Amino acid sequence: MTAPPVARRSWLDVAGLAGRPQGVRVLTAAVAVAALALVVLGVLLPVDRPADRPLTPLAGVALAVAVVAAGQLARLRFRLGRGFVSVSWGEAAFIIGFVVAPPGWVPAATLLGAVVAWALLAWWQSMHNVAEVVHLAASLSLGAAGATVVAGAIAGDAAVLSTRTTIGLVVGALTYLVVTFGLAVLTLALHRDAPATQILVRASYAKIPMFVGNVVVGLAAVIALVKGPLWLLAFPPVLWLLQRTYRFHLRSEEERRMWEAFAAATASLPGGTESEIAEAGLRAALDVFGARRVEIEVRGPDGERRYAEDGPGQDNAVAGLPGPAITRSMAVDGDLVGELTVWLSEPTLPVPRDEAAISAFGDALAGALHDAAARKQVAELSRRVAHDSRHDRLTGLLDRATLLADGDQLLRTVDRHRTVALLLLDINDFREVNGTLGHRHGDELLRVVAERLAETARDGELVARTGDDEFALLVPAVATLTDSAAPRHETPSPLPLALRRARELVEALGRPMEVSSVRLAVEVAVGVAVAPAARADVAELVRRASLALHEAKRQEVTVAAFDAAQDAVTTDGLALLAELQDALAADDQILLHLQPAVDLVTAAPTGVEALVRWRHPRRGQLSPDEFIPTVEHTELHSAFTRRVLDLALDAAGMWHAAGVDVPVSVNVPARSLLDPAFPAQVLDSLRRHHAPASRLVLEITESVAVSEERVVDEVLAELRDAGIQLSLDDFGTGYSSLSIVTRAPVDEIKIDRSFVDDMIESAAAGAVVRGAVELGARLGVRVVAEGVETTEQRAALIALGCPTAQGYHFCRPMPADRIVQTLVQLNEAAPATIHPLRADDAV
Repeated sequence: MTAPPVARRSWLDVAGLAGRPQGVRVLTAAVAVAALALVVLGVLLPVDRPADRPLTPLAGVALAVAVVAAGQLARLRFRLGRGFVSVSWGEAAFIIGFVVAPPGWVPAATLLGAVVAWALLAWWQSMHNVAEVVHLAASLSLGAAGATVVAGAIAGDAAVLSTRTTIGLVVGALTYLVVTFGLAVLTLALHRDAPATQILVRASYAKIPMFVGNVVVGLAAVIALVKGPLWLLAFPPVLWLLQRTYRFHLRSEEERRMWEAFAAATASLPGGTESEIAEAGLRAALDVFGARRVEIEVRGPDGERRYAEDGPGQDNAVAGLPGPAITRSMAVDGDLVGELTVWLSEPTLPVPRDEAAISAFGDALAGALHDAAARKQVAELSRRVAHDSRHDRLTGLLDRATLLADGDQLLRTVDRHRTVALLLLDINDFREVNGTLGHRHGDELLRVVAERLAETARDGELVARTGDDEFALLVPAVATLTDSAAPRHETPSPLPLALRRARELVEALGRPMEVSSVRLAVEVAVGVAVAPAARADVAELVRRASLALHEAKRQEVTVAAFDAAQDAVTTDGLALLAELQDALAADDQILLHLQPAVDLVTAAPTGVEALVRWRHPRRGQLSPDEFIPTVEHTELHSAFTRRVLDLALDAAGMWHAAGVDVPVSVNVPARSLLDPAFPAQVLDSLRRHHAPASRLVLEITESVAVSEERVVDEVLAELRDAGIQLSLDDFGTGYSSLSIVTRAPVDEIKIDRSFVDDMIESAAAGAVVRGAVELGARLGVRVVAEGVETTEQRAALIALGCPTAQGYHFCRPMPADRIVQTLVQLNEAAPATIHPLRADDAV
C-alpha cells in the first residue's frame, strides 16, 4: 500500500513569509540584514569600559542576555487593528545591559536574548513563524544598537551613578523606544491592519506608561547592582505588581476599544437589504475582533447564501487560515437565521471574552438579518397586494376599475385631436368550455387568451379583463393605424382602422391553442367604439363598445361598431333628461371644480374659472361633455345656468371674504346668449349674492356668432354695460374669432390649449400664440393661455409677453372647499402682482 504523496512546501511557507504583504517581506529582510551587520560590528569593537562597572565583561554579557530574555518572556500583548503588538521590559533590559556589558556587545546580547525568549515562546505556544521571530529580534537589536550609540555618546567615561550617565541611559532608553516603536508601527501599517495615525495613537497609549516604569526599574536595578546587590531581592514582588498593573491597563483599554467598536458596529446593522447587512457585518466583525477572516451563512426559505471577507493584508489562499475559528449559530426566537464564523488572528485558543463578544455580535447580526427578511416579505406582500388591487388575479391583466382610471389618465396625455378606440371582446360559447372541460380548464383558456391579447397589444395600449370572459383593449391613437398603401394626402377614417384592428384580434385569438392537453379553437365577438380624444371618457367608451358587442352577438358577426345614431334610444340616453331634472332638484349633484388663472411671472392669482361637474348617483362623476349637450338642447339650460352662477358666486364670496380680490369665470352656453332675458338673470344672481358685477366673468365661445348675430350683440352689449366682464374662450379654434372681437369687445381672450400644447414643437402653433398675445396687447385686453403643463411652455409664454395662464403646471381644478386656502397662499406669495382684468381699470 503506497503512502499518500506529501505536499511540498515552498521556502516562503517554511520561513513564515507566505501570506505577508510584499512590503512587510522587504522590511523584514532589511531589518534582519541591518541588525546582523550592527551585531557583527559591535562584537568587533574593543571591550574596554570604565572600572566602576559592577560585573566582568563575560558575566555582564550573560546577565544582559538573561535580562533581555526575561523581559521578552514577560511581554504583554494587545490587539491593534487585525494584528497584535507586544510591549515588554526592553528599556529596563537595555539600561541594565548597557551598564553591565561592554557597549559593543549590547546589540548582540539583545539579539541573542530575544531569539532565546521567542524560541521558548514558539515551543511553548506552538508558534512556528520564523519570519516573525527574526523580524522582532532584529528590530530589538536595532533599537539596542541605536540606544547604545546615543547613551555612549552622552555618558562617555562618566561614573555609573553620575548624573551624566543617568541622562545618557534615559535618552538611550528613549531612543530604544523610538526605534522599536517606529518599526512596529511601520510593520502594522504595511500589513494594512489599521490607519497609521490610529496605530500610532493607540500604541502610544499602551506603551508610554510602561516605558516610564521600565526606565525607573532599570535605573533602580543599576543602583542596586552598584551599591547593594541584596536590594535586588526586593525586585520580584515589585516587578510582579508592575506587571499586573500593566496587564490591567492594557486589558481595560483593549476591552474599551473593542466594546466601543462593537457598539458602533451593531448600531450600523439595522436597515438595508440582506446583502447590505451581511457586508456591513463582515466589515464590522473584521474590525471589532481583529479577525483574519469572517464568514456569514444566511439560511432562509429560499435557500442558503454565504458571504465572506478576508482582513486587509491577508492572502489566505496562500497562507491558509491561521488561528482558531469560533462558529456561532444565529437565531431569533428559536428560528435559525444562519451561522457566523470568525477566524481570530492570535494563534491561541480563544478566551471566554472573545466567545461572549462573538456570540453577542451574532445575536445582533441575527436580529438585523431577521428584520431584513421580514422587511423583504412585507415589501413583497405589499407589492403583491398593490398588484392584485389593480390587476385580475387569474390573468394578470388590468381589472375594470384600473382600466377606467388609468385609461382616463392616459387620454389626458394624448393629443386631443387624435381619435381613440376601445375594443371590447367576448369569447363565444365560453359556458360550454366550462361545462365540458371544467372550470379549471376554463381558467386555463382565459389565461391563454390573455397572453395572446398582451402579445398583440402595442406600446401605449391598455389590455384589461372586464368580466368573466370579457376583455378590453384601449387604443389611445387610432390615427397611427394608417394603411401604408393609402395615398399620403388622404386621411384615413378612424372607424375602419379600428375595425381592422378588431379583426386582427379575432384572427390572433382564433388560432388553435392547447388547453390542458386539449387542442381547441375559440371564436370571439368584438364591439368597437371610437371617439375624439378631447371628449373621450373610458367609461363611456366601454358602455358604447358593450352595446356594439351586444349587437355583434345579436347579428352573429365577429365585429360590430357602435352606431352614434342609435345612442339616443339607449337607456342612459332616455334617462339623462329626467336625471338632470333630479340633479337640479338635489343639492349635492351639480358641483363646481375651480381652477385659478395666475400671473405667469409671479404665480399670483388673477382669476378663477368655474368648471361644472355632475356627481351622478349611478354613473359617478361626469364631465361636462357628457351632459352639457343635453342641457343646451333642452329648456333646462336656464335653470342649469342659474345653478352654476349661484355656485360660482357663492364660492367667489368665500375667497373675497378671505381677502383675495379676484373674479370668477363661468362658461355661458351659446343658447343663453340667444335669450334676451339672460342679462336680467345674471344681474338677479349678482343681487342675491350681494356681489358687484366686476366679480363675474362670463366666458363665451366663438360659436355664438353662427346665427342670430343681432340678438347676441344686444345681449353682450347689455351684459357689458352692466359691468360684467366678458372672456372669449378657446380663441383661435373657430372661423369667427376676429368678427366677435370687433362686434362685441371683450375684456379677455383665452388661447386654446391645443396651440399651447404644440407651441414648443410647432412653429405654426407658436405663431398663433404670438399673434394672440400681440392682438390682446393692441386691443388692450387681457390674454390667458390655457392648458400650461410644463416649465418650457411657461418660459416660452413669458418670452412672448403673455401675462396670464392656467393649467396643471400651476394648479389642478379643485372643489370649492379647498380653493380658498390655495388662493390665499398664492396671494400672500405675491400680494402686489394682481392686475385688473380690464386695461382701462373699468369695472
